[in-house]
Amino acid sequence: MESTVIPMKSRGRGRQPGTRGGGPDPIDIHVGKRIKLRRTLLHISQEQLAGDIGVTFQQVQKYESGHNRVSASRLFDISRVLNCPISYFFEDIGPETTGVRTTPSARSAEDLAEEVAEDADPMQRTETLELVRAYWRLHNGELRKNVLELLSNISKRE
Repeated sequence: MESTVIPMKSRGRGRQPGTRGGGPDPIDIHVGKRIKLRRTLLHISQEQLAGDIGVTFQQVQKYESGHNRVSASRLFDISRVLNCPISYFFEDIGPETTGVRTTPSARSAEDLAEEVAEDADPMQRTETLELVRAYWRLHNGELRKNVLELLSNISKRE
């Protein structure tokens, strides 16, 4: 009987995606600085924040330095404790932060749209969401009703 050895993953931290070296990701550093800024503006200690979000103050230190990445759920908790929207932590990210960061190549919206099958659920399409958002941006109820009638009539003709 032949046995197979499966190599174990390294337990070390290693290189984070988005970095050229082995250090913290510039985005994580930025988010950490914004956490610290908001916390200090509110006169909240690291210990208080840590207690409110269920971690140690050392963990808060690591978040603030960017050495530990903040998960989405933890960032949500932090935003609630610091009474600010999650977007606050990403404000003011400029080329000085993103320019030093390597980013995986992103596919364009057109490339992604081409991959959507013709028979895909229309409720899952981006254009459906865009249409619904545009519709609800119309503040006049009568105008919304007219737009709905217009689209309904057009679709009946096809």
